[in-house]
Amino acid sequence: MSEVDFVPLPLPRPGNGSGSGNGNGKAGARLRVNGGPVAAAVPMDELRERRDRLRREIVQGRAPAVERQHGQGKRTARERLDLLLDEGSFLELDLFRRHRAQGPKLDGVRPATDGVVTGSGTIDGRRVFVYAQDFTVFGGSLGEAHAAKIHKVMDLAVANGAPLIGLNDGGGARIQEGVMALDGYGGIFRRNVRASGVIPQISVVLGPCAGGAAYSPALTDATFMVRGTAQMYLTGPDVIEAVSGERVTHAELGGAHVHGGRTGVATFVHDDEESCLADVRYLVSLLPSNYLEAPPAGPPCGAEDDLRPALAELVPAEPNRPYDTRAVIAEIVDDGEFMEWHEDWARNVVCALARLDGHVVGVVANQPTVLAGVLDAAAAQKAARFVRFCDAFGIPLVTLVDVPGFLPGTEQEYAGVIRHGAKLLYAYCEATVPRVQVILRKAYGGAYIVMDSRSIGADVSLAWPTNEIAVMGAEAAVNVVYRRELAASDDPAPLREKYVADYRDRLMHPYYAAERGLVDDVIDPARTRAEVARALAMLRNKAVAPHPRKHGNTPL
Repeated sequence: MSEVDFVPLPLPRPGNGSGSGNGNGKAGARLRVNGGPVAAAVPMDELRERRDRLRREIVQGRAPAVERQHGQGKRTARERLDLLLDEGSFLELDLFRRHRAQGPKLDGVRPATDGVVTGSGTIDGRRVFVYAQDFTVFGGSLGEAHAAKIHKVMDLAVANGAPLIGLNDGGGARIQEGVMALDGYGGIFRRNVRASGVIPQISVVLGPCAGGAAYSPALTDATFMVRGTAQMYLTGPDVIEAVSGERVTHAELGGAHVHGGRTGVATFVHDDEESCLADVRYLVSLLPSNYLEAPPAGPPCGAEDDLRPALAELVPAEPNRPYDTRAVIAEIVDDGEFMEWHEDWARNVVCALARLDGHVVGVVANQPTVLAGVLDAAAAQKAARFVRFCDAFGIPLVTLVDVPGFLPGTEQEYAGVIRHGAKLLYAYCEATVPRVQVILRKAYGGAYIVMDSRSIGADVSLAWPTNEIAVMGAEAAVNVVYRRELAASDDPAPLREKYVADYRDRLMHPYYAAERGLVDDVIDPARTRAEVARALAMLRNKAVAPHPRKHGNTPL
């Protein structure tokens, strides 16, 4: 092969019009091959001119649109990336990309970047790939070129095994581009599914996310929304009124409070963009870059010897007295810090990411302050999705159990509590990560089984001395088993008390399950943090070969 030298040429000095040796006064360079000159100028002046023009277009030409964006309480795409990524780390891709479509209000209007900023940067030094829709260009609407940029960065994220973060602020498909816009969305959805369980995918909704655009956040692992500015819906208020006559505002239809508290589409809801993007950074710090890596761990902090006597005081011994399970979680995890998922949806179960002795764990806990901690259709969906997420990315699971059963009633049966409960059952049965169950008080019926019991694969089951594991509570059991005797008695009250006491003594005492191997140890509540940390340390190298199959068929 020939030797090729790149020989830089001096740039022209300002004001003297001197050339660079290429005869036309343009700055450039020449290649010398095997010592001989080759007249190949690099048009640096044109490159600088194009970049300057592009910079002016982005900064000055879009100033009115930027002002409107700020007036709505929203930042621009680049301002958001500055908040999200480490300073100076962003590498932009496809800066010069423009659409090639024709149509009303498109002819001759070809802004650079085509309404989305794509590229890669770092968060706390770790590589991530990002795209940020730019509402100042065509309202952030998606066309062929716009979609192609997102496709490229999604492919790069998977190829490099790095998290993907999408900042959504767009009006949906670009109408003038017709089927090509729809095809672009299809390509995004297909990539979302292919990347699922391979790399973490995070959606951040900071403005409108309408029509088909709403499906991508629903396919990703976590969705952030900002109150007051973010909306998600398939059909807008105008269409709904035209079809059904119903009048509804954008916020009422798909605001952050709707998806955070009613539909469960939003995982996290924030009051402003600053706190939202700060929490995105925090979430990334808890997650591995891909499914082949372990979650990032900090140094051990002595959890295996850490006693927490406050735990015995936080949880009343009386089975019907409520308490906030989040206080229990705070005592068990490092520094009392955890990141709660779906805080305002299905509040009768708490799901959270935290660290325990420096290692990331996922916590699932019944919440006695809401519906007495029963499981219902929504809670089962919430917990099932979280369990599968943790399992996909190698995050061990800690399940805190205090559940009186599934919520009874026709409303729940008609809402499909059977199939939704089956989702939670399926998720735990499928999970191969280390799994530790802690039974704090009640664990009744089918709800006990689906809350990661030993029978469905928990590696270690611990229980407090207050635990009650049974098909149902003693009073309900006596009413069923001894209904004839009670009905025939002239004074059923003392007889019922006798039967209840006998049932508790024989079948519900704290050591009944331990004697049969369904509980590994009955522990002092003060030792909960230490014992869970010890169990997880024991399970750290757990490896389970998946059953050979294409994939399972999750419940409907």
